[in-house]
This record gives sequence, C-alpha cells and structure tokens, in this order.
Amino acid sequence: MDTPQLSGWLLDIQRSSMHDGPGIRTTVFLKGCPLSCKWCHNPESQKFSPQLAYFTEKCTLCRRCESVCPTGAHTFSSQKHSFDRNACIQCGKCAKACPSGALKLFGYQATVEEVMAVVRKDKKYYDASSGGLTVSGGEPFAQFSFTLALLKAAREEGIHTCVETCGYASTEQILTFLPYVDYYLFDYKLTNDELHQAYTGVSNQKILYHLDLLYTHHAKIRLRCPIIPGINDTPEHFAGIHALEVRYPDLCGIEIMPYHDMGKPKATALCRANEIEAATASQAQKDAWRREMARCGCSESILNSL
Repeated sequence: MDTPQLSGWLLDIQRSSMHDGPGIRTTVFLKGCPLSCKWCHNPESQKFSPQLAYFTEKCTLCRRCESVCPTGAHTFSSQKHSFDRNACIQCGKCAKACPSGALKLFGYQATVEEVMAVVRKDKKYYDASSGGLTVSGGEPFAQFSFTLALLKAAREEGIHTCVETCGYASTEQILTFLPYVDYYLFDYKLTNDELHQAYTGVSNQKILYHLDLLYTHHAKIRLRCPIIPGINDTPEHFAGIHALEVRYPDLCGIEIMPYHDMGKPKATALCRANEIEAATASQAQKDAWRREMARCGCSESILNSL
C-alpha cells in the first residue's frame, strides 16, 4: 500500500490549536490507547474501534434512528428510547440521521493524504508562528505505521511536528520516531508505580525509561502533569515532579494540568462507569497544590503553569 493511502483511525482534526505545542497548530487526534486512565477526559479515545455514544438528555424521541438502523438496535415505547448496544454494529447511520446530536459515532478512518490535505491548509500560519502538526490521541505510537507515515509526510513539506505521548510503546518504536519528531508533549501521571498500575493499567517503568531515552537523545520535551484530586495531588507526586525537574534541567518546560470532569458525560454516553468521583479542580484546590509544590521545591515556572 502506498504511504499516502495508508489509513488510520481518527477521532478528530482540530485546526488553529494554541495549546498543543509551539505556535499555531493542527492537532490530529487518533483513536486507541494502551493505557486505561480512570480519569481520562477523552474516554472515547481509548478503544481502537468506532464507538457509538448516546447522550440521553439530547434525545427528542424523533425516532429517525429507529428507521435507519439495520439491526433494530434502537426501539421506542411509552415515549422512551431504548438502545441495545449488543445489537449495534457501529455503522453510524443513526448518528447521521439524528437531528439533535443525541447519537454520535466516535472514530473514522482517514488516509495520510486526507489528513495532510487538512494540515497543509494552515501552513502559512505555521510558518508565521513556528507552529505545525501535532499528533495526539489516544496514543500516537499505538498506530505506529500510520503515525510514522504522517510525520514523514509533514516533514517532507517543511511542517514542524509534535507528538503528545504517554511514552508507553516499544523502545524500537520510540527510536524509529526520533528523526521525525521535532517536539514532544510527554505525560507524567503518577510517581508511585503501584498506583500508576492501579489507575492507568500499566507500570510507569517503561514510561520513565523512555523519557530518559528521549532526553539523552536531546529531544525537545515538555512534560505534562495531570493532577487529579484525591489520586495524585500528594506530596510524594509533587516531589516526584520536582525530582524530574532537577534530573532533566534542559526540558522545554513542565506544565501542570488540573483535572476537569468534561469526560464524564462522554463516559456515560458510552455506557462506561465513571470511576473518578472528583469534580473539576477548584481554585482553592489549585492554590493548595501550589503551596505544596512550592514546599516540595518545584520552581516558579511549574507553579505559574497552574
């Protein structure tokens, strides 16, 4: 298969992004992740296959989904819409027919060339702002061939490349990507390995090894640290962030990302349990975190990112 025709599973393409790397960027969100973070704000990104979400509060009982569904997954009785997920084949016909947005299919296939056709539209903005393409997820390394081909295509057209990663991949993959990634947004979730396994499903040892590997290869890395109330807002974790700041003085920065609960409605719509009860971090919580981080030795740069 020719590289331009190589296809991957996408969630979305977001243009004019200002927070996914340097400058103005186009962020390509891929589907599928080897981690299963219980606080994930994009729960629709975890599975590699398409998923139909049903937002019950948006349903107007118009019954258009019932008329187009080939398997009878949607039925109505007594002014109630019932959705049988076991019968659903994720074809997306109901989502296209739904006028209220109560049904949404997360996940679609696109080729490298189809994605690049969107990315290159804003090249003049990349050039003016030192921006470019960011591949996010899910986890970009999890769609190895597609992500690699996409990064190569961007580099061939002089477009700056960035990857947002959890760092959980094979070492061979990490090294293969090195020549084609200009900038990394690298997630650091939990210092304690036992807790990391409990809340993400995997150990952090491979992740930390790959952070060190990228750093020793002089990669440009910005560390991103999600802070979730009641889980990793602890002195141990804040001290761990400070330890990385000391160990890797040439990082492009360390960014604290306070938890928000915007993923909860999507999890409910996908019939997934909301395993994190915490609400979006309040200003009082952020102020308390800032004080504790300062006590643990974190720099003003880290504190100011809150």
